Amino acid sequence: MLIAEIIRKKRDGKNLTHDEIAQMVQGISDNSASDAQVAAFAMAVLLNGMKRDEAAALTLAMRDSGDVFDWSDLPGPVVDKHSTGGVGDNVSLMLAPIVAACGAYVPMISGRGLGHTGGTLDKMESIPGYVATPDNALFSKVVNEVGCAIIGQTAHLAPADKRFYGIRDVTATVESIPLITASILSKKLAAGLGSLVMDVKFGNGAFMSDFGKARELAVSITEVARAAGLPCHALLTDMNQPLADAAGNAVEVVNAVEFLTGARREDRLTEVVIGLCGEMLVTAGIEADRDRARELTRAALDDGRAAERFGKMVAALGGPSDFVENHQNHLPVAPVTREISAPGAGHINAIATRDVGLAVVELGGGRRVSSDNVDPAVGLTGLLPLGTKVQKGDTIALVHARSEQAADLAQSQILSAYTIGDRPVIDTVVRDIID
Repeated sequence: MLIAEIIRKKRDGKNLTHDEIAQMVQGISDNSASDAQVAAFAMAVLLNGMKRDEAAALTLAMRDSGDVFDWSDLPGPVVDKHSTGGVGDNVSLMLAPIVAACGAYVPMISGRGLGHTGGTLDKMESIPGYVATPDNALFSKVVNEVGCAIIGQTAHLAPADKRFYGIRDVTATVESIPLITASILSKKLAAGLGSLVMDVKFGNGAFMSDFGKARELAVSITEVARAAGLPCHALLTDMNQPLADAAGNAVEVVNAVEFLTGARREDRLTEVVIGLCGEMLVTAGIEADRDRARELTRAALDDGRAAERFGKMVAALGGPSDFVENHQNHLPVAPVTREISAPGAGHINAIATRDVGLAVVELGGGRRVSSDNVDPAVGLTGLLPLGTKVQKGDTIALVHARSEQAADLAQSQILSAYTIGDRPVIDTVVRDIID
């Protein structure tokens, strides 16, 4: 069938066959479908949607457009986590070594920062010498020997998705739930996973602020994943405030190392990390009982096995061999540190989380355009959470900046993002589990 006829069929609200979807993806991959045709197809899907089996077919076709990893020689289950993105979300850095210490294998292929949200890959690249885009041989070696590896997507992994997303990004078609689902899952399936756990964010710092829409996406991903043969659970987690008390790159790595070593662990961050790790052990078949799975992850964290795995992973991918013990000596530090003081007394009632993320971008810790370089040293630390009681003059955050001028701007943005009022706020970070 001609590409134009496939577009016409979806434009008219009809269901596409697996062969028609495969032909469309082939056209995206080999450029036999023009940018205009790909954009028209995306708009047709945005307006008319896709059935679950159509979305599964699209997912599998995009998976098969490039390399697909095979981990069948590993002696344990292969599992991963994917987050829809947020501010202060450094969960992956702790999660991969924790789950690896519990007997699973985590080949984590992560992305860079997008908009106001931070990127796991940018955080790992703040570690000197760390090779975030190794060849397949090194990636496989590290996963085999350490149990986990956090790297970036290669050009040969789901290449159809890369072109498709680039066109969607400039044609107002990103928000289609079937296309988001296929985009996420095609890359995860290409990574050769045996199971997957999603962290779907909602709130004012999330890609989807509305809880109902976020839940719709979580249900879509779990159902399409199963239709594609991938067991998948999803947690719906609150992003109405930064998850960690740090936002940036090196500063989030410091936060992660302190979490792994037990030097400091925040309650909200702990709840999400343990919840996701436990769910990964359940989907991987290591432990059937959710509460018991969470106990196993806490044990791996508390007895130091997870921190040890993280250190081994960093060293195996080119970073310092003593990174966990001496991370402060290896990570870049911004020359200007500024305390931000509370303008009045009361409780922190609201945080405009997206604006906090944008403050990091303005400092240089994120990208305005894809070609921008990221400054690994800048960011925010000590971000007080919702509900905290403060007095006038108390420090609500620290700015790490390249210049006094940049610190001035960040201070203004954070003061605008924080609302201090009379009433305390009760926060529930894990709102729902889709299993």
